[in-house]
Amino acid sequence: MVRDGIYYGLAMLAAAVLLSWLSTPLLAVVPLLLGAFTLWFFRDPERVVPGMAGAIVSPADGKVTDVSDLAVEGAPRKRISIFLNVFDVHVNRSPIAGKIVRVQYRKGQFANAMGASSSEHNEQNIVTVEGEGHSVIFKQIAGLIARRIVFNKREGDFVQRGERVGMIKFGSRVDVIMDPGVDVQVKVGDRVRCGSTVLAIAQATRPEHLTVTSERREGGR
Repeated sequence: MVRDGIYYGLAMLAAAVLLSWLSTPLLAVVPLLLGAFTLWFFRDPERVVPGMAGAIVSPADGKVTDVSDLAVEGAPRKRISIFLNVFDVHVNRSPIAGKIVRVQYRKGQFANAMGASSSEHNEQNIVTVEGEGHSVIFKQIAGLIARRIVFNKREGDFVQRGERVGMIKFGSRVDVIMDPGVDVQVKVGDRVRCGSTVLAIAQATRPEHLTVTSERREGGR
């Protein structure tokens, strides 16, 4: 379980005790139920991380809502979008092993995370990881309910594929932006599991092609 879940659970327990003392034990049922849901929401199950070369694993649990090509500052990229509802595990994991070369938090709106414009306009944290012969950018995007994005790593840190890196509290979205030549393994409507579902398999690229310049400029707008 994520530690924050304990704090939320204790707060609900305190509210239940207070309501029971000031009013009636019947009213304590609501905060107790909310506390139980909160403890369940902050669950953090272990996952089996695939070891195959070039595998890009899902950084979040949820449903694939978009698989598309896009241009970032004129450079072609492949994007997979994953929507997390309040019943999904909200812990995020790194899609590949490598070095975190860019982290940028961008303030924005809190619109419905399923909307196409949320990838650009909602509050989000943009993370670029370089390693295994390629680079991957993933965005932690706040949604209509989610109001806090947590990221526990810093620029320069090295991470393993499937390593825990943070979470988005309550409903949200994660976009994974990859090189255009990846072999996508999922389709719209698929359910994916954080750290264990292979979203795509990347072909190794030459060192001189390892660049995230265009995405960095996007994050800086």
